[in-house]
Amino acid sequence: MNQISSLISPARIAIVDPCCAAGYASQDLEKGGLGGTEATILRVASALRAHVDVTVYQNGRTEQQVSRAGPLRSLNDRRLEARQDAIVVINRWKVALKLRKQHRDTPIFLWLHVYPGRHNRKMGAALKAADVTVICVSRTHAEDLRHFLGPDNTPNIQVIYNPIDDNLRPDETTRNPDRLLFASSPHKGLAEVFCQFRTLRQHFPDLTLCVADPGYLNWETGPVPEGVVFLGSLSHAALIRQMRRALCLFYPQTSFAETFGLVLAEANAVGTPVLVQEDLGANAEIVADPRQRVDGQDPDQILARIRAWRRAPMQVCANPEFRLSAVADAWIQVFKHATAPQKQMSEVSQ
Repeated sequence: MNQISSLISPARIAIVDPCCAAGYASQDLEKGGLGGTEATILRVASALRAHVDVTVYQNGRTEQQVSRAGPLRSLNDRRLEARQDAIVVINRWKVALKLRKQHRDTPIFLWLHVYPGRHNRKMGAALKAADVTVICVSRTHAEDLRHFLGPDNTPNIQVIYNPIDDNLRPDETTRNPDRLLFASSPHKGLAEVFCQFRTLRQHFPDLTLCVADPGYLNWETGPVPEGVVFLGSLSHAALIRQMRRALCLFYPQTSFAETFGLVLAEANAVGTPVLVQEDLGANAEIVADPRQRVDGQDPDQILARIRAWRRAPMQVCANPEFRLSAVADAWIQVFKHATAPQKQMSEVSQ
């Protein structure tokens, strides 16, 4: 890392988040209520600060703030118009194109955390023409994007995973075989999860489903089954404690495709198995062990898996590629290639 950082430091990196409704800072990770994208931005920016000069520009922020992630400024701050060595835009491809007009020679990256909708099919050709590189958060995400855009309209696409903390490990916490956990916004298939839980409870009457809802989106989920406990919005540390206590992260929904699935990776990192839908979004990539994947529309298959884990809890661990140190290294490599002189880039490729 030191050799890499010496080649590009003190490069000025702007991370531009035009999607948030209000500013957010590192302390919000402790308080809870942040979505996975915002949490990822803060963690990556904090890890990069030892090697590059990072500033995060946020929509909805009214005052400048200093945090572990670096200076946090308004999206309208005129300092964004000054020279940058690289610019990273969150999700909004049209914002990346707008910044390209202001920064004609600056490497610009679109850090994509979502699957674009059909109305965004023109984005590929526009990004390719503007020389904007897209950073996807999983190989599955990148493959789907290439298919969506088509071979003639695909810009340069690279993959950098979302990060989990380096120190997330199993500990001595006792798991409760009667405790399942859903730890996502309710729009991510909670209504379907309720249906599967209701069926499970016919076989295990003492089973509980704890729901940790970050609270950033209201969503109709239908009748709440007996045995559901709402935990509300939790700090990250509190959520990890819930993961350690649960038999599994219970996520056998078939409707919402994750581009990465941060809570899935975090649960495995602390030794908690996850129950997810086979071949939905990036599930099979992030949850590589097939014993954790099921047909979410097959109650018998879900029942069999839960019954087996209640008898003998499954042993799981983290994928080292998801660790924050590895993710930060990947970003440093991207910035090094983008900002290094042509001769240096040639040497790196040899």
